[in-house]
Order: sequence, then structure tokens, then C-alpha cells
Amino acid sequence: MQYRDCHPASKVNMQVQDLLERYQNGERNFAQIDLSSANLSGVNLRDADLTGANLTGANLSWAFLSRANLTGACLRRADLRSASLNNAVLNQTILSGANLGKADLRMAQLEAADLSWAVLQEADLSGANLQAAKLDQVNLERAKLSNSCLAAAELMEANLRRANLTSATLDRANLREAHLEEANLREASLIGANLIEANLNGVYLRQANLTEADLHRVVLTGADMSEAILTNADLSRSNLAGAYLLKASMSKAQLLRANLQDVYLLRADLNGANLRGADLRRADLSGAYLSDTSLSEADLSDAYLLESHLIRTNLDGAQMTGCCIANWHLENTDCSRINCRYVFTGFDYTTKSPADRYPVGRDLEAGELERHYQEDNAVVEVYLTEPPNWEALAFTLAQLDLEENALGLTIKAYKPSDDNYLIQLKATRPVNAKALTRRIFQVYPKILQQLLTHRTEILSLLAIAPQTKQSDVALEPASQVNRAAPEVPSHDRRIRLYQEVVRQIQHIMMNQAPDQFVQSVQQLLDYLNHQGIATEAIQKKVISQVITQRAKQDKSFCDHIQRWEKTAPDVARSSAVGQAMRFAIAQMWADTKQN
Repeated sequence: MQYRDCHPASKVNMQVQDLLERYQNGERNFAQIDLSSANLSGVNLRDADLTGANLTGANLSWAFLSRANLTGACLRRADLRSASLNNAVLNQTILSGANLGKADLRMAQLEAADLSWAVLQEADLSGANLQAAKLDQVNLERAKLSNSCLAAAELMEANLRRANLTSATLDRANLREAHLEEANLREASLIGANLIEANLNGVYLRQANLTEADLHRVVLTGADMSEAILTNADLSRSNLAGAYLLKASMSKAQLLRANLQDVYLLRADLNGANLRGADLRRADLSGAYLSDTSLSEADLSDAYLLESHLIRTNLDGAQMTGCCIANWHLENTDCSRINCRYVFTGFDYTTKSPADRYPVGRDLEAGELERHYQEDNAVVEVYLTEPPNWEALAFTLAQLDLEENALGLTIKAYKPSDDNYLIQLKATRPVNAKALTRRIFQVYPKILQQLLTHRTEILSLLAIAPQTKQSDVALEPASQVNRAAPEVPSHDRRIRLYQEVVRQIQHIMMNQAPDQFVQSVQQLLDYLNHQGIATEAIQKKVISQVITQRAKQDKSFCDHIQRWEKTAPDVARSSAVGQAMRFAIAQMWADTKQN
């Protein structure tokens, strides 16, 4: 924009007293007025039209200019300290070198205004519109700019120390070499902003959006950027020492040779990020996601990678001596080119320090870490509170093999103990052990339930029948055949089977309709009878308790069981479960009448 001469000869030189008298008489139009160097301190010019006015060097301190229209006015080097300009219109206004310290500019319109070298210390610009404004070398220290719009604004070398920019919009703003030490930019939007070589030491950027922002060589020491969005941002050679980036989204960010010493990156998203040559000494990347991330030549000495996810991560030439890798998840990651003397494979949560040095009493040999984790990554450990049902487990592994494209899971070891039962599974390729374990616990109970309910049908489909050893029988004396008896489960196993079936019955009866669960429960009772386990207690007590419990929780269930009693076929009614149900229903109706 071409600004006109602020001192045209055609402007009327009106005395201040005359202006105030006209304003007192109700006049509001003072467009193009020339009051340069005039003393207007404390005057009331609310709602006045001062469009294009020349107020160069004027003293407007403590003046009341709320809702005034100063569009295109010239206020160069004017004194506006503590002036009230809330809701004023100052679009394209020249305020370069003006003093607006502690001025009230709330909701003011300053679009494309020139505030270069202006002083706005402790000014209140909350909700103000400063889009495309010129603010180079402006002093906004401790200013209030919450919810303000500074999109595409020029703020080169601006002083924004300790300023409040909460929820401000600074998209595409030029903040090159700006000073934002300890400023509050919580939830601010800085999409595509230029912050090259800016100083943001101790800045508060929690939940801020810095997508595609240029932060090359920026200083962010001690900054809080937790949950900030830094997708595709350029932080190359920046200094983030001691910064907080918990749960930050840094997908595809450029952190080439950045200083990340002692930084907190817990559960941060660094997928596809470039951290080549970055200094991550003592950094905490616990739970971080590092899929397709480049950490080549990075220094991770004494860093924490607890439960972090490294999938196709580039670790070529990375320094990892003293790194804590407890429960990290490696997948398709080459560890053969890592420079490392030892690592810690455990973590002591009591002392909050690494534990279990590997290897003990010596340094790693060439390629040893790669060999160790290549084998470890294919092993999954599953802990059960009860002995496994091997048939259900076999079907579970078959299901996972179909889901995960031929994992080739096999049982490597089984280690029962007093408290739990450990099953070690081995895959034919590296896997995400945590995710796979979680999936096993989702699939196994469902398959176990189906197996217990339909075991007879499954065995029949597989053409599996109880062994009769007919070929042997023909060769044995009759006396020996008569003495042969079916194998009876041990006492402990019978108890566990009984408890498991009772749980299954309770689950089935609480979730299925009566006409469905009668058959399912009957099959489970038949299974127990086949194992030589008595079911009278289930028929007399368990079924009755479940029906009563469900009737209390689900009022519509009473209608369902009443309908079942009237419409159920004789076979279902006369079955053990049907009789137990009819007894429970009769008892429930009797209790209802008594109450």
C-alpha cells in the first residue's frame, strides 16, 4: 500500500478547543483533520470518525477513542499510553514508532496497520485483528493477545517476551528472529509460520499447531510443547534441550542435527521424522512411535526407549551406549550398525533408574545386539491365570495366523507356576509382542467358549472319535479288556473344569435368549457328565441364581422366559436345563406373589 503524505497543505488546521466543542455539540465526522503534535491527552472522542486524520506526534495518552474510526490515519510517533481504543477501527493506520503502552485495544481492527517499532508493552489486544499488519521490531512484552488474529503479520525481531498469545492465530506470520521467551502460546495456531532463529526459551506451546512451520535454528530450551502439532515442521539444528514434548505429534518433522538433550518425548509421534545426527543424550522417548523414523548417526547415549515402537527405523551409526530399551518393540529394524557398548534391558520404577545391564561385566561384541533382538522380537510371552485349554489355544493360533499373514506361531515353552501359567510363543518373523499379546487375550476367551459349547460337533467334523483300540482288542484276552477303564481327570483338573464351565454358563445365560441358551447350557452339562463331573448343583442352584439375577437387571427378560415356557418344545422342557429353568421360574413367581 502507498501511504500518502501525513502533512498535506489542504488539511484543515483546527484548534483542539474547537474540535472538542464540535464533538460536544454532537458532531462526529472529523475525517482528514490535521491535529499533528496536538495535545489531546484524556479527551473523549468515542465513536468519532477520524478517517485519514493527521495525528503525527499527537499526545493522546489516556484518551477515550472506543469505537472510533481511524482508518488510514497517521499516528506516527503519537503518544497513546493507556488510551482506550477498544473496538476502534485502525485498518491501514500508520502507528510506527507510536507509544501504546498499556493501551486498551481489545477487539480493535488493525488489519494491514503499520506498527513497526511501536511500543505496546502490557497493551491489551485480546481478540484484535492484526492480519497482515507490519509489526517489525515492535515491543509487545507482556502484552495480552489472546484470541487475536496475526495471520500473515510481519513480526520480524519483535519483542513478545512473556506475552499472552493463548489461542491466537499466527498462520503464515513472519516471526524470524523474534523474542518469545516465556510467552504463552497455548492452543495457538502457527501453521506455516516463519520462526527461523527465533528465541522461544521457556515458551508455553502446549496443544499449539505448528504444522509446516519453519523453526530452523530456533531456541526452544525448556519449552513446554506437550500435545503440540509439529507435522512436517522444520526444526533442523534447533535447540530443544530440556523441552517437554509429551504426546507431541511430530510426524515427518525435520530434526536434522537438532539438540534434544534431556528432552521429554514420552508417547510422541515421530513417525517418518528425520532425526539424523540429532543429539538425544538422556532424552526420554518412552512409548514414542518411531515408525519409518531416521535416527542414523543420532546420539542416544543414556536415552530412554521404554516401550517405544521402532518399526523400519533407521539406526545406522546411532550411538546407543547406556540406552534403556526395556520392553521396546522392534519390527523390521536393523540393529547391526548400531554403535553400542552396553544397554539396559530393565527399569526400576522404585528408583526410577535403568536396570539389568546387558551384557553383564563386558561390552557387546560386533553384531551381538542384532542377534539378540532378532531372536527376541519373534518371541511372545503370554501369562494365563489358569491352565491353558490346549485345544482352544491351537485354534487361537490358527486364527492369528490367518489374520497376520502366516506368522507361523508355535509353542516354544510352557512354564506353570503357583500364580500363573507362562506360554512362550515363537513366530517365524519379528512381531509386535504387545499388540499380539493383546489380540491373543481378545481371541482366546471367545474360542474357548465356542469350543466348550460345540466341542462334540467340532470333533465330529474332524472325524475324531474316542479311541477304542480295536486292533489291540482283538489280540488281548477278554479279562484284560474288561479291566480297561476310561481315563478319569485328576481332582484338581475336575475342579478347574467345573469352575470354567460354571463361568461359561453364567455368561451364556446372561447374554442369550432362553431358546438359545437352553441348548448351549445343556451341551456344557453333557460335557461335564462325560468327564465324570456331577452337575446337580448347577441345575439346582446356578441356573436358578442366574435367572433371578437377570430378571432383576432386565425387566423384559421375564417376558422372554414366560414366552419360552409356553412355546418351548417338549424336548427342551424335559431336558435337565429345561427342568431347572421351569423350577427357577416357578420359584420366582412364588416369590413375586409373596411380595
